[in-house]
Amino acid sequence: MEPPSSRPSDAGGGAIEIVVTDPAWHRLIPNAGAIVRRAARAAGMAGTVVLASDRVVRGLNGRHRGRNKPTNVLTYADPAPEVILALGVVRAEAAAQGRRPADHLAHLVVHGALHLGGAEHDHPGQARRMEMAETRILHRIGVPNPWQRR
Repeated sequence: MEPPSSRPSDAGGGAIEIVVTDPAWHRLIPNAGAIVRRAARAAGMAGTVVLASDRVVRGLNGRHRGRNKPTNVLTYADPAPEVILALGVVRAEAAAQGRRPADHLAHLVVHGALHLGGAEHDHPGQARRMEMAETRILHRIGVPNPWQRR
């Protein structure tokens, strides 16, 4: 991985480090670092957010989850809290849902932060609680409800 593109920040939930391993993130969302930092702080996250390529995420997903495909977001609690996002998947999902890529990025950072905090969505009740938490956090930072039908 490349060195961090942003310095850690101690405001909000804790230190947030942003690592951009795919520079295309800057073309898709020019202010991606600010969006990531704001969403992570709002969710009370401390740790690293990696803005990666689909190829990197596909490799991690295959190695750690046995799924040889990229996914939108991966979270790791150990050895240190980390949220990893796949550029192509995030771009495609935002387009398919008719959402701004910046809003979708904020949503997925919050989603990953909630996973780091122990939230899951394997069962309907868990999923509903997680969706409500995401909606509340995103509302505080001015991001539209991702679960509301357009």
